Formats: sequence, C-alpha cells, structure tokens
Amino acid sequence: MELVIERERDMAFQTEFTFELPRGFVDPAGTLHREGVMRLATAGDEILPMRDPRVQQNPGYLSIILLARVVTKLGSLAAVDTRVIENLFTMDLAYLQDLYQRVNSMDAPVYRGVCAHCGQDVEIPINFLEAVV
Repeated sequence: MELVIERERDMAFQTEFTFELPRGFVDPAGTLHREGVMRLATAGDEILPMRDPRVQQNPGYLSIILLARVVTKLGSLAAVDTRVIENLFTMDLAYLQDLYQRVNSMDAPVYRGVCAHCGQDVEIPINFLEAVV
C-alpha cells in the first residue's frame, strides 16, 4: 500500500486541563471548592519529590506531592499545597490520580495520511521501540 503522508499544521498543544471534583474540597471556612486546573507534569515534578523525606518514609506519599505540584488551581484557594491534597475526600483523590495518569500518559505517535489508492484517511502508528532494520 502506497501512502501519502500529511503533516498536521497548527496543532494546539494542551498543557492545562480543567476538572471538576466529584465531591470537592471543603476549606476551614466551610467553602466548597470543586473546579480546578491541572497542568502537565515535568520531569522535575516526578524526580524531585523522590528526595522528600516524606516519600522516602512512605512511598505512597509521592502521589500527594505530585498532585500538589501539578494542580495549579482549585476553586478560590490562593494555593494548592500538600495539606489541601491530604484533606481531599478519597473519591476526589482517586479522581485526580486518574486524571494525572490520563493527561501525562504518552499516546502512541501516529502519522496521519491518505491512502494513495483509495483516498481514505489512515493513521500509521509509529513505534520507536521497534526499529525496522
């Protein structure tokens, strides 16, 4: 099959994702905060918390620190820190952990093309781990 490859132009690269927590965070004044923003994680976001004594003592704490680094907004709170993440309801913590995995997982890259024979749009997966010799 002969393919004509097209490059996608003007692709928007999304780095921030809005969300709404299932239950919400209740601050000390009793205000409910449900809507927020999560940004893509950087290498530093995943590496630097490994030095934190709380993570060395309890590896499960890594997700708390990661989420505190990447959740940039939650309702009208001035900042989101580990205390906020620690005090989320478990349903909301699980929701944010799932969102983190989904937005930071690597989708397999593909070339989008058009089949030269039939004219149909096709996606050609690219697997960099399996080199063609």
